[in-house]
Formats: sequence, structure tokens, C-alpha cells
Amino acid sequence: MFLLETESLERMSDLFESGFAVNGGLDGPGQSPAHLAACGGQAFCLLWLLQTGADANQQDATGETPMHKAARSGSLECISVLMARDAQFNICNNAGQTAEDIAWSCGYEECGRFLNLHRRTQDLKKASSSSSSSLSEQHVLTSTLAGQKRGHTAASGAQDGKRARDW
Repeated sequence: MFLLETESLERMSDLFESGFAVNGGLDGPGQSPAHLAACGGQAFCLLWLLQTGADANQQDATGETPMHKAARSGSLECISVLMARDAQFNICNNAGQTAEDIAWSCGYEECGRFLNLHRRTQDLKKASSSSSSSLSEQHVLTSTLAGQKRGHTAASGAQDGKRARDW
């Protein structure tokens, strides 16, 4: 009997690895296995599903992603697994709520703080990347001006482009 169960598990694993039903809706609300794992706080199962091709950003009939479900269940472990797999945490459901909004409204402060921290970090990265192009232009201009000054001093009082020294 044990061999039969092992063989069944291997076949099911083969089906999931080929993409069969990993992202398919199992019930009326269109929840995928990843939604159900996140809702149930099953971080290891969720990780396995994501590794076999489950879409971390798939939305169900209410517009919720596995991240919303993890926030609704207060599963910081599932949220962490989803973040590690680059799931988007700023997607809004049909009610206009992000996973962070749901975590706060359900009273899961630790999850709310975690998602808030990641949102603010992402906002800072975006702000810094847009200002970094201005900074790099400013750096090029400064380097050019500095080079002109060096070039001017080197040519002014020396022979062969060498700087004159008073020793």
C-alpha cells in the first residue's frame, strides 16, 4: 500500500510540475491551490506550489491574490514566502484593498507592519532610482568641470603637460 501512495504522490507531483492545475481554479470563487495554501497558512505547501509554477500574483473572482489570503489569515510565513518569490504586494482586490490594508483591518499588526515596511522600502527605491539619474548627470558635469580645471592647471605653468613643482 505504501508503494501505491508513493507512486500516486510522484504522479501528482509530475502533473503539477508540468503546470497541470497549479494555476487552475478549484471552486466557484476561482481560488487556485496557492490561494488555498496561503489562506490556510501552509507556507511549505505554498513554497512547493510556487516552485512548481504557481502564479504568485493570480487573482481570484474577488481580485485577491495569495498575498491577500496570507494577510487575511495573518500568516507572516506565507507572506514571507510570497515576498521571496517576488509576489507583488500592492495589487488591489475588487474592493480596492491591498494585502497591507487587509492585514490591518483583520488586526494582524505584525503582518501589517511587515507589508508597510516593504511598501515604504519600495517607494524609497523608486524615488532614489528616479533621482539617481539626476545625480549621475550632475556627477558627469562635475567630473567634466574638474577635468577642465586640472587640464587648465597642468597646461599653464609646465612643460610637456607636467605640473611645475617648486622644490
